[in-house]
Amino acid sequence: MSDSIDLDLCYQTLLELVKQAEELIRNGINSAKEIQLKSCEVDLVTETDQQVEKLLISGLKEKFPNHQFIGEESTADGQKNELTDAPTWIIDPVDGTMNFVHSFPHVCISIALLINKVPEIAIITNPVLGQFFEARRGQGALLNGNKIHVSSVNELSKALLSLEVGTSRDPEKMKVVLRNVNTLVPLAHGIRALGSAALNMAMVAMGASDSYIEFGIHAWDIAAGDLIVREAGGVVIDPAGGEFDVMSRRCLCASSMELAQEIVKHIDQYYPGRD
Repeated sequence: MSDSIDLDLCYQTLLELVKQAEELIRNGINSAKEIQLKSCEVDLVTETDQQVEKLLISGLKEKFPNHQFIGEESTADGQKNELTDAPTWIIDPVDGTMNFVHSFPHVCISIALLINKVPEIAIITNPVLGQFFEARRGQGALLNGNKIHVSSVNELSKALLSLEVGTSRDPEKMKVVLRNVNTLVPLAHGIRALGSAALNMAMVAMGASDSYIEFGIHAWDIAAGDLIVREAGGVVIDPAGGEFDVMSRRCLCASSMELAQEIVKHIDQYYPGRD
């Protein structure tokens, strides 16, 4: 199906819309914010999340009326998620909303276009810090127009890992996450958490960290990062060691399969409900 779709047009249309969306984030991060709660007191949405998603989806729908969409805020409003073989845009308008609320600069827009469930185009952009990550299938990954590559680290003892607690406070999930932190801290070179799944994956793609693991994230958090990491030479798998499933709400990416599988051996598993 991708052969009959003008991916260059998709990419150029997306770029134009993203540039407009970046302005909304730059203008909003240091301004007073209207904050609403979603699933709990740490699961937040602001007017900027809603404005960015509306701008992106309405602009893409106008150009591509037959395409499908999976967006964080439209899902929060009750729209059902379904990933089919149809061209599907998976959108997180502000990944790192908690950071955005606190004016902490690690926030981004994350967008991927999947066709036949295969990612073809991905953009992760942090307009606050001026980091623009992009990838197209088979063409490599870029940061601000320059090729990037994952690190050469393949040993856990030398690896900088990214781990996140996430917004869910489910007691069983919290037990697993904290057990994994306690297990990995003495084994790894270091542990970091940016508060954004997409940016954690982008750090792996550019070689700034070596692996990222999280349970309970959503398709919109990781769809773009999946393609960018792979195009930068890394791997994306299920945290239990199997094939990655963007709708499973589970993700492990790493600079190499060797490192990924070493991490798999040490971590406990948690299986949230699928998207």
